[in-house]
Amino acid sequence: MPINEKQKHTLRGTGHSLRPVVIIGNAGLSDTVANEIEQALAYHELIKVRVNALDRVARQQIIEEICTKSSATLVQQIGHIALLFRQKTEKSRFDLTEQKKDKAKKT
Repeated sequence: MPINEKQKHTLRGTGHSLRPVVIIGNAGLSDTVANEIEQALAYHELIKVRVNALDRVARQQIIEEICTKSSATLVQQIGHIALLFRQKTEKSRFDLTEQKKDKAKKT
């Protein structure tokens, strides 16, 4: 689901107080870790993931792989921490539709 900058701003504010729920070590993204991320996104919708890769390029590749495999959106990345979002289809706790309407009214 594509989200606009206003929605990202809201999600960053909510995600600020979160702690990483998944930590990826130097071994990279295994199937077990990918499954944990999938479960965390299904339950929480907005999660932080810590990627302890040795260099920036490897970190970026792992985060892109996570987003692709889990259909999540990267909201923010600061250093080793990535804030990921995937909205539930039913009973989501994030109502981002209002922010889309605000954008449509302005244009």
